[in-house]
Amino acid sequence: MRMLVLGGTVFLGGSVAAEGVRRGHEVVCAARGVSGNVPDGAVHVPVDRNTGLDALRGIDVDAVVDVATMSVTWVRDALRVLGHVPHWTFVSSCSVYADHGTPGSRTTLPPLEDDPGAPMSPDRYGSVKVASENAVRDTCGDRAFIVRAGLITGPGDKTDRFGYWPNRLSRGGRVAVPDVPDQAAQHVDVRDLAAWVVDAAERRVTGTFDGIGPADPLSLVLGEIAGATAPQGTELVRVPTDVLEAHGVTPWSGPRSLPLWLPASHRALMFRDPGPALAAGLRTRPTAETAVDALAYERSLGPDRPRRAGLPPDVEAGLLTALA
Repeated sequence: MRMLVLGGTVFLGGSVAAEGVRRGHEVVCAARGVSGNVPDGAVHVPVDRNTGLDALRGIDVDAVVDVATMSVTWVRDALRVLGHVPHWTFVSSCSVYADHGTPGSRTTLPPLEDDPGAPMSPDRYGSVKVASENAVRDTCGDRAFIVRAGLITGPGDKTDRFGYWPNRLSRGGRVAVPDVPDQAAQHVDVRDLAAWVVDAAERRVTGTFDGIGPADPLSLVLGEIAGATAPQGTELVRVPTDVLEAHGVTPWSGPRSLPLWLPASHRALMFRDPGPALAAGLRTRPTAETAVDALAYERSLGPDRPRRAGLPPDVEAGLLTALA
């Protein structure tokens, strides 16, 4: 199979390209090449999606994988040039859903066009993804495979929304965790998602799926990470949400946050049904394995670097002192 990855230099796009090469496929990566190199064995075609994809006009491939993050214009340009390809994967997001507080809700946000000057927000991101999905369906019809990815984890993830935990737990001691043990938490390892994308191209799987692993209680997820990465004697200290809020700690992400903790309005964000994706071939590895590999990646970056998510040591110390 000859596969074209629109991207292919970082995280999911790079993992898809690497998986395709590993299986013996001919993989072409169309990217600027400034964010990283394509995997060994893949062919790099330099393109800038802001100026168009004329360099790909007439290319003969069996499958396209598009990981465009935030541009309907990019998606439509790609479809104009390559929309005839037999199989088309578009990586979307669970952010397309309008209601993250009600389990099982599948109503999506209204679609939005590109507006580079508009302020970024989760809803805007989700609405642009909805418009992009619609463009793919309009052009490709039953040749489209749309993956609404949830939290993607593992080596290469620079968001810190998962990596914070194996990094922090590996240092041991008393570790502040949110006191919401029954809150659902789910993720998908980037390598498992990439393998499924390549599987789908090989087997011509089509349709729209939530690309996510099983949901477990947050206490179990953190326990699995701790079991794989924490030294003996590490203590997970549950901090009530009112104490977290009083100390200015925010959910999910940001420089003073506890990743994987969700506000009440978003408690279903990590409670999507993985059943259809699992039935369609997604296979997920244990959280402990992802944690070990995420920790190795964290250490390669430098564990004390400025972080996009997680608690600074002084803030965590203040929380633990407040509970003493």
